Amino acid sequence: MANIIHRPSWHLPESAATPESLYLNRRHFIKTLGLGAAAMAVTARCGVAQQAPVSRTDPAVEKLGPLPEYELNADFADAGRAITSLDDKVNPLVYNNFYEFGVGKFQPAINAKGFTLDPYTLEIDGLVKEPVKLGLEDIEKLGIEERVYRFRCVEAWAMTVPWVGVPLAKILAKADILPEAKYVAFETFYDPERAPGQNSREYDWPYKEGLRLDEAMNEMTMAVTGMYGKRLLPQSGTPLRLITPWKYGYKGAKSIVKMTLTAEQPPTLWNTALAAEYKFYSNVDPKVPHPRWSQASEKLLADKIVEVPTQWYNGYGDQVGAMYADRDRVLY
Repeated sequence: MANIIHRPSWHLPESAATPESLYLNRRHFIKTLGLGAAAMAVTARCGVAQQAPVSRTDPAVEKLGPLPEYELNADFADAGRAITSLDDKVNPLVYNNFYEFGVGKFQPAINAKGFTLDPYTLEIDGLVKEPVKLGLEDIEKLGIEERVYRFRCVEAWAMTVPWVGVPLAKILAKADILPEAKYVAFETFYDPERAPGQNSREYDWPYKEGLRLDEAMNEMTMAVTGMYGKRLLPQSGTPLRLITPWKYGYKGAKSIVKMTLTAEQPPTLWNTALAAEYKFYSNVDPKVPHPRWSQASEKLLADKIVEVPTQWYNGYGDQVGAMYADRDRVLY
């Protein structure tokens, strides 16, 4: 009897994988997308940039050291589309955008070179019985693993990334959270001398993000320490960043140093700067357009750019939809 393969609704062909050339060449992609200069102004919010002059053998890469041993989580091994491919000539892991280190497409890879938060300490405070401080080794001992997630930018392009990290719920479990806590606020490092972008008065530094407590405790939410089998590079958010794959990419705060439990919805950087365009929840919803472009479809970065319908919650409705069952749609 022949095997019958039942594909999930979001399954896409291998040809939809993102090649490195387009992963790096954001300017060409934005032109093909037709968003123009307005979209170019916000490209850094999603965390991927054009090619920068940093090689895979750069000493800064080796300085970070290897990740601990980990395994691929079988429940998150297939994102319904192929992992964004890597090219043999250059390594996309060293290219990124990070406003703290410049708004240009490859400024962060240059300006963040050699940046570390070593020795690293994550503080958990607020509505907890006692504040908790954890080192990176403490965090990774909680259970580091690899997961393949879709990554959806608010600019309507998408890719697929293998992240390595710890479920955020395991980290928060180290704190004795008080019953009145309803949200988790995330705060990143603040060091204007090493991060020149933080001298800008255009944004309220340090970078701040937030989740409802149930979102933070959801099985999908990860505190990431690596990607593509390597530690996060400086411009990628070393040593710890947030990944919530059902939300737009800018929700993934980088280089987090503090998590604060609070009863009130915390302020976030992009919502504070442009409240009409960047909401607190930022759940992926094809029926809620950005003020300057539609979100009904997305561009998969591949050898040939593939346009596909945007999936509600970025295709993760089974895992996260119940959190919003009592609300109208997805609280964009």
